[in-house]
Amino acid sequence: MSKASILIVEDEGIVAIDILYTLKTLGYIIAGHSERAEDAIKKAGELNPDIVLMDIGLKGNIDGIEAAAQIRARYNLPVIFLTAFSNQSTIERAGKAEPYGYLIKPFDEEELVNSIETALSKHSMESKMRKE
Repeated sequence: MSKASILIVEDEGIVAIDILYTLKTLGYIIAGHSERAEDAIKKAGELNPDIVLMDIGLKGNIDGIEAAAQIRARYNLPVIFLTAFSNQSTIERAGKAEPYGYLIKPFDEEELVNSIETALSKHSMESKMRKE
């Protein structure tokens, strides 16, 4: 079974490189990378990844929460938030975007992989149920 393709949306260069390297080493396919929410929405439609890893605090006119909501609405792709923001108001706002996971930075490889695989499994089951 081939590994999932992943769009990484992260504006901190070192963090993005670390995630890219980790996922490639584990056999995942990197569909693309974006530093801005607006670009992430466009790339999600063009690249059709299996999942999106989305930072919340991005540069640009909209943040990762708004981008995730648009990606879910337009393309029905699962999104996992990767963020340093763990305050209650951010978590509540993020929940409205219906993420498939929420990882607080710094996170370890095992947490990342478990979140990705759980999200993919959940999304697959939901897609099957919609077709029935």
